[in-house]
Amino acid sequence: MTKEVENLSWIAADWGTSHLRLWLMDDQNKVLQHIGSDRGMSTLQSDQYEATLLDLIGDALPAQGTLPVVCCGMAGSRQGWVEAPYTQVPCAPPTIDDATQVQTKDQRLNVFILPGIKQLPAADVMRGEETQIAGFLAGSPDFDGVICLPGTHCKWVHISAGEVVSFRTFMTGELFALICNSSVLRHSVGEDGWDAEAFEAAVSDAISRPSAVSGNLFSIRAESLLCDLDSTAARSRISGLLIGIELAAARPYWLGQDVVIVGESGIASAYGSALVQQGAMARNVTAEDMTLKGLSAAYDKLVEMTP
Repeated sequence: MTKEVENLSWIAADWGTSHLRLWLMDDQNKVLQHIGSDRGMSTLQSDQYEATLLDLIGDALPAQGTLPVVCCGMAGSRQGWVEAPYTQVPCAPPTIDDATQVQTKDQRLNVFILPGIKQLPAADVMRGEETQIAGFLAGSPDFDGVICLPGTHCKWVHISAGEVVSFRTFMTGELFALICNSSVLRHSVGEDGWDAEAFEAAVSDAISRPSAVSGNLFSIRAESLLCDLDSTAARSRISGLLIGIELAAARPYWLGQDVVIVGESGIASAYGSALVQQGAMARNVTAEDMTLKGLSAAYDKLVEMTP
């Protein structure tokens, strides 16, 4: 539990499936303290969210008065704290106007959960990424192009005139984890390391021959058995094949577009490398910064709305 924090004005919260990130903020949106926790949505029942929040930041709360908590992510899912209904595209990234207010037992908390975004037809949903989009647009309101948000489920989002026009989700990160941890290829891959040459070759192969990817995945196992394929190269090739078929399917989103990748290292770097290899214009922004800017924009709107 944190200690009392001077000048605390509000709490920013990104409540994901597996992790919770909290920022204690002053009235100028400066971070006073950051708290990370593994108590994500997947570990909690709906009646455990308030207790979890109080356990982590309870000592920092004022003895008198109410502190706003602006939250994005899976806390607003059907399995979360309180379901925050989706906003439908085309739409501007939802902000505090669209938030769901949570009834809490502790009167010092005033919790707002920002909604996700849905798309119909071509059914798709997002929760949390819309706040990163809002954070990016807060600094680049005239942006017209595509935002790529890598992760377990990578999102490609078309932005025009300050609105989310359409988006498409790919389960590439989840497939990578399943293949590396649960398939026969788990015996061939290393836990970490990176082979850029193996990755780029696999991306190129997958884009040019996406129908061959399933066979090429098993070839990695065969080469491990027969040719002592390096485990780092094997892991990098799996990543390249999966990202390659994603890029092939997402071509209408990135071809000839101004692409911004939310993230700077790890998988975001891999996407950047793959896009540059295909001649796409791609630049990176910091994911945490975009989340915090999006939550801060929502808080600023709340201040404006408060009499």
